[in-house]
Amino acid sequence: MTLPRQALAEFTGTAALLCAVIGSGLMAERLAGGNMALALLANTLATAAALYVLIELLGPVSGAHFNPLVTLVLAFKGPQVQAQRTRVALYFIASQLLGAVAGAWLAHAMFDLDILQVSHRLRGGWSATGQFTGWGQWLAEAVATAGLILVVLRASAKRAGALVACYIGAAYWFTASTSFANPAAVLGRMLSDSFAGIAPASAPGFVLAQGLGAVAGLGLSRWLGPLPGAEPAQRPSA
Repeated sequence: MTLPRQALAEFTGTAALLCAVIGSGLMAERLAGGNMALALLANTLATAAALYVLIELLGPVSGAHFNPLVTLVLAFKGPQVQAQRTRVALYFIASQLLGAVAGAWLAHAMFDLDILQVSHRLRGGWSATGQFTGWGQWLAEAVATAGLILVVLRASAKRAGALVACYIGAAYWFTASTSFANPAAVLGRMLSDSFAGIAPASAPGFVLAQGLGAVAGLGLSRWLGPLPGAEPAQRPSA
């Protein structure tokens, strides 16, 4: 596959993923009647299903990363940093970030909302009363991202789609942050003042925690050693 086709796959996949995350959040918010547990469940199921389909469809084209941290880990986990891998990673990350923005805007358009939005949903940081919160959510993001990277590095190519989708679906519920685990997802959600949104003030802490989690996931995978008789998947996401 040529690099432009791979970049297009990353753009399309990330856009579709963010559209599913935000769009299902908007629909859940409208239909759940204020029941937050039901809304989160609907958001979870739609996200996990979309993620599985997108990985299976676009994995053969680009590896279906849809996540800058997944791209960086897969590109630079070897002993040497090569110029070609750096170039591909930069194209992928740019495509993912642009796709996240496009996905948020598409979700808004489908629900007849203002295209351009900024979220006011605080998920940690300084509150209006001057109180700082968010350490638990940052820890949750580190845990969620570490687990995602571990799954990506150790899942076989045939099982990657199902394993990543199941993990993200579970992490929606066992983490305090509902498992963003993806800087591109943070960007897209930051541009949506909806159920799935995140305020710009909360975004830096999430991204920093995700970066630390990715390093931890890579380190744990190396410590566990190679999988006997199996190649790690060059896929995944969220």
